[in-house]
This record gives sequence, C-alpha cells and structure tokens, in this order.
Amino acid sequence: MCLTLFRPPFVLAVAVTAAAFPAHATDCPEAPDHSTPLEVLTEEVQGAESETQAREIANRMWEYWADAPNAQAQAILDRGMTKRSAFDFLGALADFDQLIAYCPDYAEGYNQRAFVHYLRRDFASALTDLDRALELSPRHIAAMSGRALSLYGLSRLEEAREALAAALKLNPWLPERYLADPGGPLAPPGTGDVEL
Repeated sequence: MCLTLFRPPFVLAVAVTAAAFPAHATDCPEAPDHSTPLEVLTEEVQGAESETQAREIANRMWEYWADAPNAQAQAILDRGMTKRSAFDFLGALADFDQLIAYCPDYAEGYNQRAFVHYLRRDFASALTDLDRALELSPRHIAAMSGRALSLYGLSRLEEAREALAAALKLNPWLPERYLADPGGPLAPPGTGDVEL
C-alpha cells in the first residue's frame, strides 16, 4: 500500500535549528489561500495521460499544501517532517503538536500528524486528525486518501471504499487506486472484494 500522499515527495530544507519556538495560537497568521491554483492542478491531474505526469502534478500540489502560514510555522513543519523521515516519530509528534497549537487552523499540521499516527498504526488518532484537516481543507486529496487508508486500517471497509472513491474522483491516479481494483480490499461490492 502506497503512503506517499501523506508527505511531500520532495525534501524541504529546514531553515532553523532544532530549538523549539514559543508558540501562541494568537500569533499565527491565516494560512495562505491556495484554493485557486490547487483547483487548477486538480483539473490537470484529472486529465493527466500518464502516471509520471500525474505524479509531477501531485508534487506541485504538495508545494501548496506544505506552504505554512509564516516562517515560524514553516520551520516547525519542516522539522517535524524531517524527524518523521528519520523515523523519530515521537519527536515528529511533538513538533506537529506544537504546530497545531500555534496554528490550529492550518490543515497540513493535522495531515502530517495523522501520517505519524498512521505509521505508528494508531489509525483512530490518524482518523481524528484527518477529519480535522478535511474540515479546514475539504479538497485536500492527500488527507482524503489518508482517511481511506486509516478507515481501512480500522476495518471500516465500506467507509474506506467511500473515502477512497471520493479521493479518486479528484485524482484518479492516486497510488492507492489499486486497492479499489476488482479483487482488491476496497473494491466495490460484488467485484470480488476481500474482507479483512
């Protein structure tokens, strides 16, 4: 099962040291509104002619999703993703907790924390964070896909099928699309679905 949608496929430079920042929710500015360029990219990925082309478009989506509200939030996000990539899940959780406390209306903080929960097989916590990310950014395709994977991890197959179908409507090239193929665990009923 591919998990690339929880994280940017590119490496973001960490612009600060590992020292913690004081975080006060009232100090965080509103997250940048990238809805227009993301909608354009969503239309592009729907018309992509190859997986390679679709992946390049998805990489451009990540540039917008991972654009934090200010330099301080960006540094915390980048630091948490670096720790997660190094399998320092507790350190990454601490950073994403800090980011969410500082910027409670920034969807990517929740999406990234959800990915760490998912990697730790804490699917219920991942689902809680993904639901919040989607409240803030309803067309966040990666969070939608992550929600499907988390529901699948909880053996909530019908909900997982619906969540994956919704994500695939926006990006039919998602790596997770194979889960919905005939015989796959999230295949529509009657097409040889496999129960856990």
